[in-house]
Amino acid sequence: MRGAAKVVMLLASCALISSCVGSGGKFNEDEEVGMDIQEAAEHADGLLNDVLKEIRPEVQWTHGPTTTGSCDVTRRRAIMTIVSAERRGSFLGLVERFWRKNNYKIKAINNDLDVPAIFAQTRDGFGVSLIVGGQGQVFLEVDSPCVRESEVAEPMTAPNGPSYADAEVIPRPNVRSDFWSAGAP
Repeated sequence: MRGAAKVVMLLASCALISSCVGSGGKFNEDEEVGMDIQEAAEHADGLLNDVLKEIRPEVQWTHGPTTTGSCDVTRRRAIMTIVSAERRGSFLGLVERFWRKNNYKIKAINNDLDVPAIFAQTRDGFGVSLIVGGQGQVFLEVDSPCVRESEVAEPMTAPNGPSYADAEVIPRPNVRSDFWSAGAP
């Protein structure tokens, strides 16, 4: 029980100071809280920009919704380029290699043929994921660790295709690529 009590105390301390650092809101006494939600959102945008720059040939993407919790933020990008079932493995492999090269910890891989996914974590506690959803639409997402509360602005980076910021839903992928949309592996 002493170990459990220590965990409860640490989590309670985290809640009281409302500035937790580390993955999943865990308090880490060795780290200083260095960012607020806006700064975390900007960092998440940078992580998304970096991985999208690695994808060649380039894919068209748009912003997904930004969501915030009491001390965290999630940024999303939806890939508007059609990634065929035959090319999904290459797409996921490219992203996974980039994350490993940048010392992200791969937390889980879902090898399902229809809805594969990769879940990883950066060294500074940001959760990153690539999820293939309905009709093969690819989503990239970054979840911040718990940081100081603040307002958060919309992303500054413009999408490289149409923006669906005012749309109720993002349409299914609708951009063809000679490479990513091809029916052959």
